[in-house]
Amino acid sequence: MKTILASETMDIPDGVTIKVKAKVIEVEGPRGKLTRNFKHLNLDFDLVTDESTGQKKLKVEAWFGTRKTSAAIRTALSHVSNLIIGVTKGYRYKMRFVYAHFPINASIPSSSNAIEIRNFLGEKKVRKVQMLDGVTISRSEKVKDELVLDGNDIELVSRSAALINQKCHVKNKDIRKFLDGIYVSERSTIATGDE
Repeated sequence: MKTILASETMDIPDGVTIKVKAKVIEVEGPRGKLTRNFKHLNLDFDLVTDESTGQKKLKVEAWFGTRKTSAAIRTALSHVSNLIIGVTKGYRYKMRFVYAHFPINASIPSSSNAIEIRNFLGEKKVRKVQMLDGVTISRSEKVKDELVLDGNDIELVSRSAALINQKCHVKNKDIRKFLDGIYVSERSTIATGDE
């Protein structure tokens, strides 16, 4: 069954400007600018102003959409919400080293955009992971064996964390026993440090 018109709106917070052009959404805030392309979705994006309060809102509509198209409305709004949080607060992922015997040794160059992992399970191989654009990595000051990844785009920060995690997979061993690796321990925003 098709719904004639399904639509949802979302408030735009102060200090954030949103531009919509041909399904490409550009969000600008105090921390920078992020863009996202929604051309693959059969949705209409529009900036509207609330008559009573005068606040700007983002409106997403789907005409004659199936259930999948209607579900995509909320998904699109969630993505825009992530962009807004990114340009206002930023995203921070924390990762911890887990090892039973051989201490994992990591070195980060001064540019803070890559990491070299040594002595994983006592292996001589040096694992290099390059961070994605706009993601910086650093060692935690207070906590031992902790990495901190910061960035504005949640997708790039989480994908960088995934790249590090995937570099440290245990091969040809029982993974229930060999739990060594680098795992995400906390996801939060930079501004307040809370979830």
